[in-house]
Amino acid sequence: MSDTYAMINGGFILKNEASLFISDLSIQRGFGIFDFFRTVDHKPIFLEDHLDRFYFSASQMNMEISLAREALKKQIFELIEKNSIPDSGIRITLTGGYSEDGYTLSKPNLVITQNAFAFNKENFEKGIKLVTYDHQRQLPQIKTIDYLQAIRLQPFVKENHADDLLYHDQNMIRECPRSNFFIVTNNNEVLTAGKKILKGITRKKILELEEFNIREEEITLKDLENVKEAFVSSTTKNVLPVVKIDGKTIGNGKPGEITRRIYDKICLLKEK
Repeated sequence: MSDTYAMINGGFILKNEASLFISDLSIQRGFGIFDFFRTVDHKPIFLEDHLDRFYFSASQMNMEISLAREALKKQIFELIEKNSIPDSGIRITLTGGYSEDGYTLSKPNLVITQNAFAFNKENFEKGIKLVTYDHQRQLPQIKTIDYLQAIRLQPFVKENHADDLLYHDQNMIRECPRSNFFIVTNNNEVLTAGKKILKGITRKKILELEEFNIREEEITLKDLENVKEAFVSSTTKNVLPVVKIDGKTIGNGKPGEITRRIYDKICLLKEK
């Protein structure tokens, strides 16, 4: 959409004209954070949770957000009103700022962008295939702009006839590059890693579902050999079944009963 607007440091600008100087630490050193949430019928989904994580990430990176929380929310709603895109994805990015020596912390730049986003419900029935890779993300609890390993390994994913990576740290399952990972055991327990991961907002909502036996627990590569179901969760994927890992079919290769029930619950929460 050529007439879609972005905001840079509080000012509206046409998105296709938006730019930052090359001295920004996000360009020079890959230093920055972001968060991403959806809107449904112009309404932000789980906005407070995303802002909690955004301000937490900034504090952990020693970055100062110039806007108080309510002022930032005001800018977000102004952008939503100006663009008038009912179903969208909104990204809030805080860059390292302009640095004369390309290394020293500076005043961050705040960038807010919005794009049309339509969740494809057909993806649920198809599911995704994962390939495991031994890698522990740096600063995993912070939502940084560093996706170096995931992007570098895209040819590896294709070579293994997979859709995405599943990171493990010396056999301890962690997460996917852009989603959290869950398994369902033969006893109908729903387990997800609780350490050295980015704790997603959709993941948080799943853990709050009281009608399921869900908990955080360490999962090993060996545990994957006998799982009943597996799925990933994220803002853009909601809940998505995993049908294969390292070429091995999970369950019968179709969405499982518990995964489907959790998916339905999360969809209802996001569409309220």
